[in-house]
Amino acid sequence: MPSVQVRENEPFEIALRRFKRGCEKAGILTETRRREFYEKPTAMRKRKIAAATKRCKRKVSMDTLRKKPPYKKF
Repeated sequence: MPSVQVRENEPFEIALRRFKRGCEKAGILTETRRREFYEKPTAMRKRKIAAATKRCKRKVSMDTLRKKPPYKKF
């Protein structure tokens, strides 16, 4: 759990913003949303496999875009 020390003469809004940023980096909000309802182990595996497949397809498409030969001048 991220913690924030409010500095001397620091407005509360800035400290709150730092706390929110720390929570976002730690992934607390996404974790609580994911754990809000029970997810069956098979559904969890299915979701993870789908995410891995999507990542792989995206990586392959990015690699093919990068490896196009440069245009030749005539």
